[in-house]
Amino acid sequence: MSDTVFPLSFTKMHGAGNDFVIIDSRAQAGGMVTAGLARAIGDRHRGVGFDQLAELRASDHADLDLDFWNADGSRAGACGNATRCVASHVMAELGRDSLRLRTARGILLAVSRDGQVWVNMGAPILNWREVPLAHDVDLDALPLPGTPAAVGMGNPHCIHFVDDADDAPVATRGPEVEHDPLFPEATNVGFASRIAPDHLRLRVWERGTGITLACGSGACATAVAAHRRGLTGRRVLIEADGGRLEVDWRDDGVWLTGPVAHVFGGTFTPQFLARAT
Repeated sequence: MSDTVFPLSFTKMHGAGNDFVIIDSRAQAGGMVTAGLARAIGDRHRGVGFDQLAELRASDHADLDLDFWNADGSRAGACGNATRCVASHVMAELGRDSLRLRTARGILLAVSRDGQVWVNMGAPILNWREVPLAHDVDLDALPLPGTPAAVGMGNPHCIHFVDDADDAPVATRGPEVEHDPLFPEATNVGFASRIAPDHLRLRVWERGTGITLACGSGACATAVAAHRRGLTGRRVLIEADGGRLEVDWRDDGVWLTGPVAHVFGGTFTPQFLARAT
């Protein structure tokens, strides 16, 4: 890292236990985060630790650009809970009740309504090439054990519907499916069970990170897949390990809300940044 970025500050937030480091690079042309820096910060023993890192950058097309990194230093195309956390943080900073955030997924709209931050995560991707999958298959019944479903939300999701998500083999089956040849860019892996027609239990293995307490894009993908299978309506409560998320699949996109929390802020030392390169 160049001395020009010192001091480098960060914010730690979480949405239903899905935790993030947020770095504001809006004043630094081109951004500051690299794969090596993301891995160093994501180390829960030698860094800060996170499920994803969100980097804010100045935008000519929206209120801000938003990039996501996984704990292994790979890029994430979308992250619903991080988007909600960033939106909550920046709306409070600017005194706004809505924001337009440009991500790899496109420009997403975030609004504050009745004390909750909602984010429109866009229309679900239901074309096998765009998810992406390796070849043409039935997205509602993939040729894998358990006949899971595939939905894209800016990143790929493979959702298994099981009798009891609490007993699902997330730690063992998750990494196997993540790297299955059917998913050329790997995939997030969900295990969901129905509690009621408007209520699901969900546990997730996230690509590049592992088991997380919640997954916003995974909740959106699961709600879409459940409705397509006739298990739920279009508005669903999702019980994740870390809390409750709400998904509403409307004509204009899949909307997501849930709790957000600002945990703490800090500044990385020059010594840490030097070792992170």
